[in-house]
Amino acid sequence: MFRKPDYCLTIEVVFKTALNLKQRVAGIYIHIPFCKQACHYCDFHFSTSLRHKGSVVAAICQEITLQQNYLPNQVIQTIYFGGGTPSLLTGEELLQIFDSLHRCFTIAPDAEITLEANPDDLTRAKLQELAASPVNRLSVGLQSFQEEHLQRMNRAHNAAEALNAVKYAQDAGFTNITTDLIYGIPAPSHDLWQDDLSKLFSLQVQHVSCYALTIEEKTALGRWTKKGSFKPSEDEFVAEQFEILVSRMQANGFTQYEISNYCQPGYESKHNSNYWRGVHYLGLGPSAHSFNGFSRQYNVANNAKYLNALAQNQLAFDREELTVVDQANEYLLTSLRTSWGCDLGRLRRQFGVDLATRQQVYLAELQQKEYILIRDEVLYLTDKGKLLADQITLDLFLEPQAV
Repeated sequence: MFRKPDYCLTIEVVFKTALNLKQRVAGIYIHIPFCKQACHYCDFHFSTSLRHKGSVVAAICQEITLQQNYLPNQVIQTIYFGGGTPSLLTGEELLQIFDSLHRCFTIAPDAEITLEANPDDLTRAKLQELAASPVNRLSVGLQSFQEEHLQRMNRAHNAAEALNAVKYAQDAGFTNITTDLIYGIPAPSHDLWQDDLSKLFSLQVQHVSCYALTIEEKTALGRWTKKGSFKPSEDEFVAEQFEILVSRMQANGFTQYEISNYCQPGYESKHNSNYWRGVHYLGLGPSAHSFNGFSRQYNVANNAKYLNALAQNQLAFDREELTVVDQANEYLLTSLRTSWGCDLGRLRRQFGVDLATRQQVYLAELQQKEYILIRDEVLYLTDKGKLLADQITLDLFLEPQAV
């Protein structure tokens, strides 16, 4: 059973402390680098051997202590367990991590705490355990409701488990559930994608993240594509499925607040929204990233090296100092993907970049093609423009000597 730590602060105390110390909100990401098996499309860092899971959890707790000053005078508003497969953690392992976090950071009592889970892990007993924990937002990796697609991707769950996982989570009391779906999987028509969306809407979840199937070089799909034994979908097919997605999400009351993310009113992911708004965060665990506004840190993506470093009470990471141009480009990259858009005034004030003047001809061309909209000095991508988001962003990026 989980216990509420006696050092949890009330909302009033956190608020007053924040005012007194001029604190800001921040987030924490925790990477759990373990999976039962390797999905054929995934290039995230993980191990399919669970032998060192307990040691990595202990090392994460030690890293929490060593990194407790990374976010000075900031209240933790969001905590996100990603991976890998965080649902492989036992209740005791989760409690270890929460205890360490509360010892070292000021965590808002109403903090959004998300845990990614695979459907095959979400038994009724597991969900009761999670419901009794501080986790208040569940991210269920469905990916598809089609048996053939799940098998092709080498997912550990089947179609029935995909449906039941969400229903069981709702029965356990979770009222903030997000699910992942993948589109652009090779198929003779869009019928299977339409069926996936229909099944999804029948579950009445609050949030959905949808990603096009991407072929990464070092994955099984990447190797098969190179050999010619797997043929990815044509770009036009993928674009059509994206358009179907956007249309059906709107018809079912979902807001597309970021290119890949949709929610019912009031259920935006606070954690990911903070990423896109440039809020600072600390990444814990092998391969996790951290950001403090001026630099990024990248933990070593190797479990053994991570454990060896912490065994010597050291941290193993690379740091990248961000120039003003880096920061401006990062703001462009993240803000253009969102419904709140890129504030051209902020680019001028914060980074000294007059994008409207610098890219006047290109922006006029994009407007003529109805790829962008500029309103009240805010640049937005249209639905047509979202299909070309990566290319448009790259074209708008500043050169290193630009500022």
